[in-house]
Amino acid sequence: MGSFIQSIALGWLVYRLTNSPVYLGVIVFAGQIPALVLTPIAGVYADRLNRRKVLIASQTISMLMAFAMTFLFFTGYIKIWHIIVIAIINGIAMAFDTPFRHAFILEMVGGKDLLQNAIALNSTLINSARFIGPMIGGFLIALFGEGYCFLVNGFSFLAVIIALMSMKVKPANRGKKHGSIFNELIEGFHYSYNFKPIKYLLLLVITTGFFGLSYQTFLPVFARDILHGNSKMLGFLTGTMGAGALTGAFYLASRKGICGIPRLILIAAITFSIGLMGFSLSTYPAISLVMMFFVGFGMIVQFASTNTLVQTIVDEDKRGRVVALYGMSFMGITPVGSLLLGTITPWAGVQYTIFASAFICLLAALNYSRRLPVVKEEVCK
Repeated sequence: MGSFIQSIALGWLVYRLTNSPVYLGVIVFAGQIPALVLTPIAGVYADRLNRRKVLIASQTISMLMAFAMTFLFFTGYIKIWHIIVIAIINGIAMAFDTPFRHAFILEMVGGKDLLQNAIALNSTLINSARFIGPMIGGFLIALFGEGYCFLVNGFSFLAVIIALMSMKVKPANRGKKHGSIFNELIEGFHYSYNFKPIKYLLLLVITTGFFGLSYQTFLPVFARDILHGNSKMLGFLTGTMGAGALTGAFYLASRKGICGIPRLILIAAITFSIGLMGFSLSTYPAISLVMMFFVGFGMIVQFASTNTLVQTIVDEDKRGRVVALYGMSFMGITPVGSLLLGTITPWAGVQYTIFASAFICLLAALNYSRRLPVVKEEVCK
């Protein structure tokens, strides 16, 4: 919840200081671009190191960055370059956190038969926070300013760190022999490319991550300039998206079996694309909130279902590397898309830029529909 509170505050602070959609893209780019370079390498280490201990380290770094933002804000020293530097450091920590965290799920639950429900539960918890956090953040900004959002986030990491330190799990990769990092990195790419079901699933989420998820960067622009609201409107938009995502997570948790998931991914991808197209053109708050609900629903069902399938069919000794490629779809790829779209918006406009991006996601979903039989054959055998 703290992370979502900080996220909405960071976007609002940057837009308040600069009045520039370009800087919104730059901050997201700075925070997530380390993942594009480091996540594949982190995936190699996720198949080697104690995942719990690395997660404790990455969460500690993120906590320190939140407190650094708090200090700079309340002392009045905060500048855009401070935010960029902190975003880069935090991005490095998250580049390692993502593949280790996703690979760690199997260690926590102990069996593949529990993966679908575990991932659905994980999504439920995250999207409960996605629903509640932004609304709290929006009110905190309006009442007290952005600094208190950073402070709340800093303290929230203590719960995560204490939980990780309290876990007693047997490392899945203990005692295994490994070759060179470069060779194992290439092996992971080669395996993901040649295993067609994984290739088609990753291709869809990477396209969605590049063109589709970048819309979140520009929500402050929609809230203030298009829907003529304030930070509360930004909180409502993000919260409604979280409500849709939470609904999708509950739906996934209620499902039994994975044979129908490949088709569900297609339906979710289409829902996300059409919802985002509708949101991009809306100038009415009520319609925008409805569209945000469907965007959130389609987004979480698509990504969580892909995570379930990838983790179910992947070979155990390559889990960290393949999960890292999945993580890149929303960690390393999205900032590149955000930066690209941020440079386009000044002359094309935010609404038409997001509409075009959503249309590309729809084309990717239709392309995936042609590969659906191959994915179903592997999953349902």
